[in-house]
Amino acid sequence: MNEEKERLWLPFPRALTKATFIERANRFILHCQLPEKGELAVVHLADPGRLKELLLPGKTVWLMDHDNPARKTKWTAMLCENETNTSFVSIHTALPNKLVENALKAGVLNEFAGWFYKKSEYKLGNSRWDFLLENKEGQELLLEVKSVTLAEGEKGMFPDAVTARGTKHVRELAQLSKYYETAILFIVQRDDLSYVTAAKHIDPKFAQALNEAKSAGVKLYARCCHITVTGIGLGSAIPVKLE
Repeated sequence: MNEEKERLWLPFPRALTKATFIERANRFILHCQLPEKGELAVVHLADPGRLKELLLPGKTVWLMDHDNPARKTKWTAMLCENETNTSFVSIHTALPNKLVENALKAGVLNEFAGWFYKKSEYKLGNSRWDFLLENKEGQELLLEVKSVTLAEGEKGMFPDAVTARGTKHVRELAQLSKYYETAILFIVQRDDLSYVTAAKHIDPKFAQALNEAKSAGVKLYARCCHITVTGIGLGSAIPVKLE
C-alpha cells in the first residue's frame, strides 16, 4: 500500500466477529447470533437510519467486541453484506468523519486541494459543522460530511430516512455560502455505486434544500469506500447528480 493510500485507510482496532442478523430491537440495538458460540448477542448499532434493505433476517454481519465494563453492550455492528451478498457495507456512522479528518490533515483529498484542516465540530450560528478548513489567503470553508448506505442499482441515495436536522444544516449552509466557502461531502460506505443523488421519494424537503444549496454555491462531492474485514478506506470520487 503506497503512502497516500495508507493515509486514506483506517484499520479496525480489533478483529471482527462474523454473526447472523436476527432482528433490530430498536433504533440502536440489534440481536445477532454468534454461530461458533451459539449465543444471542446484543449489539450496538451506530447508524440510526432505516437500513431496511440491508438488515434482513439471516444476513451476515460483522461485529467488533469491546472490553469496556461501563458499556451496556459488548458488541458494535461494523459491517453487513450488500443487497446481492457480493461486497461489504459499513454500518458505523462515525467512520466517515474519522476517515475524512485523517485525509484532510494529511492533505490528500483532491477536492480540497489548497485547503487545510483547521478544526472539527466547529460551532457557528445555530449549528455545529463537521470541519472548518482554511487556505493560505485566510479564507474559510465549512464542510459537512454525510454517510450514504442506501442504494438502488448503482445509485447511492441520501437520506434513507426523513432528516429534519440534515435539511436544516443544508439550508444553513446555503445561507452561509454568502460569507464562506461551503461544501458537502457524501461518503458512500460501500464500493458498488457509481453516483449519489438525493432520495426525493423519502425526504422531498431535503432534496429541495440540496438543490437550492447547490444553486446558492454549496459544492457537492462524493467518494466511495473500500472495505474489508480488517478496515475501511476512502476510494475514488464519484459524481453527485441532482434532479
